[in-house]
Amino acid sequence: MQFFKDSFRAAIAGFVLWAALPVASNAADVKVVTSGAFTAAFLELGPQYEKATHNKVITEFGASMGTTHDAIPMRLQRGEQIDVVIMGSSPLEELVKQGKIRPGSRVDLVHSKTGMAVKAGAPKPDISTLEAFKKAVLGAKSIGYSDSVGGVYLATELFPQLGIWDQIKARSKKIEGLPVGNFVANGEVEIGFQQISELKPVKGIDIVGELPPGAQRVMIFGAGIPTTAKDPEGGKALIEWLASPAAYPAIRKSGLEAAK
Repeated sequence: MQFFKDSFRAAIAGFVLWAALPVASNAADVKVVTSGAFTAAFLELGPQYEKATHNKVITEFGASMGTTHDAIPMRLQRGEQIDVVIMGSSPLEELVKQGKIRPGSRVDLVHSKTGMAVKAGAPKPDISTLEAFKKAVLGAKSIGYSDSVGGVYLATELFPQLGIWDQIKARSKKIEGLPVGNFVANGEVEIGFQQISELKPVKGIDIVGELPPGAQRVMIFGAGIPTTAKDPEGGKALIEWLASPAAYPAIRKSGLEAAK
């Protein structure tokens, strides 16, 4: 009997997901560039959207900030044709002000938290309180953080506010355009910080946990339509679906929380 109940629930869930998707009369290509925090969720959601709409989603990746070649601001500065960008809300809003994102197209998608990771099997430091967190960071031989919104917050705000930046700066590494977890896994840094949704897919690391109260800043990641978009209507339809309850299961699975 339980098997039939589970099967029925699965069928209903599948129908709800299908019903929530817009149906396109003419198939189109929608080019999306997503930053790391939303990558795991989008890799699951993109194919679902393609199957239901018959639109092809062309997915590429780039950081919300920074000067690497693939970073979203750098792509838009070059005039790259993109239908949807998914990135940190602060840099996204800055791009709106610069005239690179269509006014009114921004939609907040998820809330994201920063976590700490160590190499798989290594001792996990106590970071349950702000004092314990501070002690763990001071005791680390080497520290890695991203060049995107979460890492910028750590290096320019949190660590200076805790009064430890001058002590750890020389053994801290800003990692540009690559997963911080990779550098933790191969031993290049002892502890690494990045959005939990970006740490979860990395093999060879253990996630110690999210930053404690007083250190944690919940980041908002949203989507917008660049002024260079070839198919802004297709981009709008995709964003509306990503913000709908149909996307919530994949969002939660990736370690994020839906914004609505």
